[in-house]
Amino acid sequence: MVKLLFFILLIGLFIYGMTLLRSGLMNLSAESLKKWLVKLTNAPWKGVIIGTLITAVLQSSSAVMIITIGFVSARLLTFPQSIGIILGTNIGTTFTTELITFDIEAYLIPLAITGSLLVLLKKKGLRSIGFVLLGISCVFAAMRGFEYFAGTLKSVEQINRLLLALDESHLYGVLAGIVITAIIQSSTATTGIIMGFLTAGTMDLDTGIAIMLGSNIGTCVDAYLASIGSGREAKLAAYAHIWLNVIGVIIFYPFIYWLTEIGLQLAGQADVQLAHISVIFNVVSSLLVLPFAAQFGRFIIKIHDQIR
Repeated sequence: MVKLLFFILLIGLFIYGMTLLRSGLMNLSAESLKKWLVKLTNAPWKGVIIGTLITAVLQSSSAVMIITIGFVSARLLTFPQSIGIILGTNIGTTFTTELITFDIEAYLIPLAITGSLLVLLKKKGLRSIGFVLLGISCVFAAMRGFEYFAGTLKSVEQINRLLLALDESHLYGVLAGIVITAIIQSSTATTGIIMGFLTAGTMDLDTGIAIMLGSNIGTCVDAYLASIGSGREAKLAAYAHIWLNVIGVIIFYPFIYWLTEIGLQLAGQADVQLAHISVIFNVVSSLLVLPFAAQFGRFIIKIHDQIR
């Protein structure tokens, strides 16, 4: 039970680190990024590029989706303009999963100390850099903790049963990814947890891929909640986000073992393998829809206007 409590605290540390990182980056670049979001989305491919860049900078697809829905609700963006951004957020979020596989353990303490000192300063730019450095140190410290405790958690009977159940069925893995991500509201945190189990050797890569697929659906909860009480077009943007990820998971689900083989060929470390597969899933899913962005938008309108 103590081990499980420590693991939960590590999840909190990871999410806190991501929040600090996002806050610092947003303070440094939010205004210019928001201007790009409004001005440079007159074509779906431009929306994809902007959505990718902004998500990579802000380190959160949910944050970008919430901003996008807010802009659609305020009529600064139209629903068709938001589709390209939605496709881009899925690609941009893979930058974070690749980032957390880097080995910077030797720099964690210097980063944390430097970040803590900068946060105490009054100058906004330096404080924001401090938040970024402190956030990075928290995220990577949590990742090392995940790797350590993932191995010991297998001795906890309930956790061992859960891991066995997930290994038995990829569907269970997808459902677990949806539920965990919906609860902790971070697909990156879910991926980080999976990476810890993979590195510790307590989970197979194919199971990790199934959970990662589910996390892409679970992350839609934030955007959907943000759309509640908003106008028709804002809700359509949230629905488009859900449909994009659900369709992507349905397409890739039958090929989990094939993706596993690709991952094994691409890298030697299990966490890096999962990060690369996440990139493949999100990039291919978005690029498959991009040529049909207008038709996809009409599909969303037709389906949800009929439901209403």
